Amino acid sequence: MPSVADYLDVTVPAARAQWRAIRLRRPVAGGRQVDFTPVETLLCLAAGLLVNRRRYGGKSAHRAEEPLPTLALLFARSNGSLLAKMANLEGSWPNGAKHEVEVAAALLADPERLVAVYRLLLRAARAEGLTTDDLPDFLGLEPEDTAFVLLGQEELSHGEIESDVAPLVGTWAEKRPDVATTTTEKLLVAAIRVGQHQFATKVLRNHGHRCAFCGLRVDVDGGRAPRMLVASHIKPWAKSTASERLDVRNGLAACPTHDAAFDTGLLTVNGGLRIHVKPELRRQVKENAVVAAAFGSPPLAERLLVPDGAVTPGERYLAYHHENIYRLDLGWAKIST
Repeated sequence: MPSVADYLDVTVPAARAQWRAIRLRRPVAGGRQVDFTPVETLLCLAAGLLVNRRRYGGKSAHRAEEPLPTLALLFARSNGSLLAKMANLEGSWPNGAKHEVEVAAALLADPERLVAVYRLLLRAARAEGLTTDDLPDFLGLEPEDTAFVLLGQEELSHGEIESDVAPLVGTWAEKRPDVATTTTEKLLVAAIRVGQHQFATKVLRNHGHRCAFCGLRVDVDGGRAPRMLVASHIKPWAKSTASERLDVRNGLAACPTHDAAFDTGLLTVNGGLRIHVKPELRRQVKENAVVAAAFGSPPLAERLLVPDGAVTPGERYLAYHHENIYRLDLGWAKIST
């Protein structure tokens, strides 16, 4: 059985040897599959940054989104096999491998280390002749100068995460007494942060990487400029259930100015997607050219800008925002004190 070091300190020669074995593998019909190699397990962990495996049960595994189908084909395994490995990495299986949970906790708590391991695996794969068709760079990190950032983290506070994790630690201790409490806490915190990254990634994609309020999109050097768009919840993360936190209908993509205005109740959106501006702010728009440059019309659209074919915000989330944030004067109180 591989040790934790075989994952965390994997070398290019070791990874190349594993890739050679994987390329020689053939699908097994109805029989026991060979054990996962560290390379396969680590790529399942990396895929978990994009794929919420809980969306797919046994009968829906065939619908799993990329990169799982491509990885499954490369590994000569089923989608369900990869989803099961991802569940084990999350510690969801009472009898799952302890060392894999420790690996997941260590790497997810240190994204830079995870990125370094991911790039090493890709370098080893390319050295063994695997092309981008065989193994795509699904995290977009193969160029060494590409930075990796967990998206949506600005919406989470340390206190909220601690409050969310605290009651779960005891439950985990009963389910996985073999796993140290510190490891459990790291994994639970990482699960929240990764879930938020998955949510933000899908919200930005759903909105075409443009501000839903004004249409702002900034591209630089062939890529999207960082930090110019924010993906956050309509019904705040702290008030949402576990499923609501991952629901793309509970998210909006916005430039920082309009995101802050929406989060603090200066703006709201009704069920018909019409944008409403706080009366106090509308008066400022008429009196102050600087305020008008941000909250006049333009740049604010009359209705939320949602691309054709995109998932529209859920009415229940918009109703929550209108009743609990917009109507409470939270935004105006904050900027007027």
